Amino acid sequence: MNVLFICTGNTCRSPMAEGLLKSKMPKLNVKSAGTTAMNHSPASNHTIQALSEKGIDMHHYSQSVSEELIEWADIVLTMTTSHKQLLIIQFPEQQDKYFTLKEYVSEADKEIWKQIQKAYADLEEKRALFIHNHQDMMNNFQLHQSVSKEFQKEINEIQRLESKLINYDISDPFGGGLELYRNTMKEIEDCIDLFVQKHT
Repeated sequence: MNVLFICTGNTCRSPMAEGLLKSKMPKLNVKSAGTTAMNHSPASNHTIQALSEKGIDMHHYSQSVSEELIEWADIVLTMTTSHKQLLIIQFPEQQDKYFTLKEYVSEADKEIWKQIQKAYADLEEKRALFIHNHQDMMNNFQLHQSVSKEFQKEINEIQRLESKLINYDISDPFGGGLELYRNTMKEIEDCIDLFVQKHT
């Protein structure tokens, strides 16, 4: 199984998850990436320290999520709902692979997520068709405004569905002290332990 973890900068949460899962299930292929990551940045010092306290020696350099990575993965586990939503928008054809880490191990809200995935896919299809039909008549700013207005009903429905979801986010410790990183890693490790139980 190929597992891809996603966070924002790929220097804190997703490297923690990658390191923890590799240590607990070494036969799995595990990678991580960020939605807005700068390529080749090292993991944060506190991430390295928190992992080393668990006996995990992590040599990590960040990478941005790409279509190639998404295609490589059998499952993509994000740290927050917003990361998952970004992936659905950027790579909608692979959305059946996307889960927040907490969502995947708890398996709650599955039906709502299916409805949200369908709503996003329908919206993206309509949006692409609208842009295709109007791009020669409007500049980018006008297109953006028109899309927002044209599909407000669909956007409102997505927001309504999302409001029903349990909070599946793992907060970003970036900029905090070592204790905050330890707490974040404990939260991630609890999920990784449930992942291991699910796959053994």
